[in-house]
Amino acid sequence: MLTAEPLRAEPRNSEPVRSNAAYRDPGAVQYQELKFSIHRKLLDRINLEAVYAMPGDRVRQEIRPSIAKIISEEKTPLSLVEKERLIEEVLDEVFGLGPLEPLLRDPTISDILVTTPRLIYVEKRGRLERTNIEFKDDAHLMRIIERVVSRVGRRIDESSPMVDARLPDGSRVNAVIPPLAVDGPLLSIRRFGGSPLQPADLLRNLSLTEGMLELAKACVKARLNIIISGGTGAGKTTFLNMLSGFIPEHERIVTIEDAAELQLRQTHVARLETRPANIEGKGAIVQRHLLINALRMRPDRIVVGEVRGEEALDMLQAMNTGHDGSLTTIHANTPRDAISRLEVMVGLASSNLNVRSIRQQVASAVDLFVQISRLSDGSRKVTYITECLGMEGDLVTTQDIFVFERTGLSSDGRVTGRFRPTGVRPKFSERIKAAGIELPATIFQNVTEVR
Repeated sequence: MLTAEPLRAEPRNSEPVRSNAAYRDPGAVQYQELKFSIHRKLLDRINLEAVYAMPGDRVRQEIRPSIAKIISEEKTPLSLVEKERLIEEVLDEVFGLGPLEPLLRDPTISDILVTTPRLIYVEKRGRLERTNIEFKDDAHLMRIIERVVSRVGRRIDESSPMVDARLPDGSRVNAVIPPLAVDGPLLSIRRFGGSPLQPADLLRNLSLTEGMLELAKACVKARLNIIISGGTGAGKTTFLNMLSGFIPEHERIVTIEDAAELQLRQTHVARLETRPANIEGKGAIVQRHLLINALRMRPDRIVVGEVRGEEALDMLQAMNTGHDGSLTTIHANTPRDAISRLEVMVGLASSNLNVRSIRQQVASAVDLFVQISRLSDGSRKVTYITECLGMEGDLVTTQDIFVFERTGLSSDGRVTGRFRPTGVRPKFSERIKAAGIELPATIFQNVTEVR
């Protein structure tokens, strides 16, 4: 047990006792040792199973007096503010993600990236910056990773050193541990926040224009099949969440994801999530299995978090066999690249299909591509809204309806440009009109400058 010398009476203007200062610095070794000493003693005194059974809003209040008592027994000279901070940190160690909890409470942080126990970065407003948050060591970081993974019924160990998981608020978690991670465990958290971004938020952030939003909204209501493409961190899932809000409340929606992170606001939502193999390497349920099963669940809409493999074939077939209005995302740099990626993934699922047959599947299934890009200033913008027209010879033909053209950088480093309609009225306009939706002609004419 750590102890400290009691404070001695000193002249009012004298220097503070140096041995006590270390306990007041959260980054100091002595402070960390004190915190973990209190943590260990707390675990010896409480019944964790009974504690975890309590409602979430009560459990911290129930344990707080026990921690305060242990701190007083340590006889370490701390102010009331310092004791309160220590209590909160111990509670975070027991019930939360330890040092990461303050970062998770910050709504401006979109990514938390743990590179080593003492090297943690966050993304704020599109920019990466280093924090002063640290873990004690690799073992401390591993305990937090195992806590996250175990909550969603997954595991991480030497035989399965990579895992995707999620936090209770829907944030996506990826962890990699040795031997794959050379310098110690790696942890990445992609945050989505407590409430999804609304259309008004995307308009305020200049991610798209009102005309583009009106078109996307009409396409969802008219049950067009939409694929959202973009790079890592471009905002595909955020945009998918926003689009899903336009699905009528009375429709039955089936969602399929590797790690459940979609935040649909409708009532009638059936959520499916993949399952990894067990320790014997058996029992894995992949997205393709779930997609095939979803067709037997009487869905009005199928929403796939991301197509990344063989399930692309089943997704296209579902779109082609009466499940109109399906939504999904795909990693790609342009709509044309998205078509190429679909071809590759469908080819993986069925080697019997020739390239022309695959392209016919894509051309007949997909109505619209929405391309989202993360620009150099950290902003996210819809850079293309592209209609899939069909086949011309052996090629899938497309036409851009809206594009974002970059013109340069402002004095403060912001990307400037303009959202420009190409002037082409989409061929699916008749389907939108048949759904009882009238789109004003002006949305295909007005240019919006971004400065």
